[in-house]
Amino acid sequence: MSRIGKKPIYLPDSVTVTVADGVATVKGPKGELTRQMHEAVSVETKQDDEGKTYLAVKVKDVAEDTAIWGTFRAHFANMVHGVTEAWSKQLELNGVGFRMNVAGKTLKMSLGFSHEVVYELPEGIEATVEGNVLTIAGINKDVVGKVAAEIRALKKPEPYKGKGFRYTDEQIIRKAGKTAKAD
Repeated sequence: MSRIGKKPIYLPDSVTVTVADGVATVKGPKGELTRQMHEAVSVETKQDDEGKTYLAVKVKDVAEDTAIWGTFRAHFANMVHGVTEAWSKQLELNGVGFRMNVAGKTLKMSLGFSHEVVYELPEGIEATVEGNVLTIAGINKDVVGKVAAEIRALKKPEPYKGKGFRYTDEQIIRKAGKTAKAD
């Protein structure tokens, strides 16, 4: 039995969930998300004793199928959260002369290379720059995390001076530089 899979997902009044032909659709004020469902997973909308609507994720009682129960419950919880509040990640750019700016759906960065790095933002992702902090936001948690990881991979933080992209909540362990030889 999955402890995560058993937990209900409470739905705000502005969110609707529909399942048709093995595809689940979650609609909310921020947008709409769809996900292909596994054949062993079923989703039901119920109401509790207090009248709150919640989503119950069920699975067949086969041992192999219970392994995906908690995973699909987490996917649905992320979808409900995404259509009500946007997911966001923040990256901090450190380094002398490193700059970035957003123009429409294009992120332009000077990262110490001989050329300017241009990154095209995918559909549904918004980016804002405030000083040296880049905020990536969107309704799909998977895409927001993927975009943040791809941008971070362009210039990972180096361990001596910490130059490069790092998440705002990430700790970079610094190494000591060369020391003079003692005689």
